[in-house]
Amino acid sequence: MSPKRTRGQNAGLTRQAILRAALALADREGLKALSMRRIGQELGVEAMSLYQHVAGKDALLDGLVEQLFTQAAPPLAEAASWQEGLRGYGHTLLRVLLAHPNVIPLVVGRPAITPQNLHLMEDALHMLRAAGLPLERALDMLYAVTGFVVGHVAILAASGSDRHAPGDRLQAIPDPDLRETPLLAEATRAQRPSGPDPRFGFALEAMLKGFETG
Repeated sequence: MSPKRTRGQNAGLTRQAILRAALALADREGLKALSMRRIGQELGVEAMSLYQHVAGKDALLDGLVEQLFTQAAPPLAEAASWQEGLRGYGHTLLRVLLAHPNVIPLVVGRPAITPQNLHLMEDALHMLRAAGLPLERALDMLYAVTGFVVGHVAILAASGSDRHAPGDRLQAIPDPDLRETPLLAEATRAQRPSGPDPRFGFALEAMLKGFETG
């Protein structure tokens, strides 16, 4: 006789399906809603079935961070240059993180060193080395871009905004509050390039130029 299969096995349960369900639940209800029992309900399986694919809550949370970075994997293979690849990665990671604001605290607080994330970094390093960059410098560049984007998004989350750069809030300061700071008043009224986040683009471009000359 073959061993009795669990509901999870009958449902064709996989780690990827569990992580997708967990991400969807976190998007809808926040991180506090995440539990193995609740995710099992979302998938129509017993909670114990999940442990065949995810070791526990910590592994689940690491997997959520992995999901976001997988969506924003550095598109270096298709890029015309390493600058274009890192630029695309920065903007894509920003867009992905802002699409999942409830998961941002996990990205900020968990390194999520999963096999999948390590393979993503390995692929990125391979492409950067093929472009002529020393490995140690390539790794520093990846960390710098990632850290910049994550820090930028963390500030947005702390300010309660997921659409505008923190500096854009200065443009809403009433004129009476700027009477004693004429330079700040002039700077906040200046015309800025169009786009969803011009200050982010400016800082990222400055970083890329620094990589070229550093």
